[in-house]
Amino acid sequence: MDAAGAYHRQMMSTFEKQTGSTVNLVTSLMRLQDADYTKIILVALPEVTPVSQAAALQEDLRRAKIEPYAWVLNRSVLAAHTKDPLLGARLQGEVKQMKRIHAGLSKNLFAIPFQSEPPVGVSALRALIT
Repeated sequence: MDAAGAYHRQMMSTFEKQTGSTVNLVTSLMRLQDADYTKIILVALPEVTPVSQAAALQEDLRRAKIEPYAWVLNRSVLAAHTKDPLLGARLQGEVKQMKRIHAGLSKNLFAIPFQSEPPVGVSALRALIT
């Protein structure tokens, strides 16, 4: 973000000095800020520390006028629909993190279930969205 911001400021200054206007200039930061052009997706494990780190990143993005499109919770035991009573505390923790995200961090939340084998290849990744 620092590099994109610095590049944006330099290009705006240089372009304005050379042409007297910045009307036709588009920088990488402008593209990141354009929600119709770029979709930012934050991915985190459904645990306190990763969600907190992603929330801090989201604050940085928002200061740069970049609004994340969605959050993805990766390796969610809750999304895997487990019934194992030994995982009860983890499931409650995931529910808390999902509520935290819905309470103000993002309106769009997706959960990828925990899988014993990682999805490799197009067909396995496609199966995640069906």
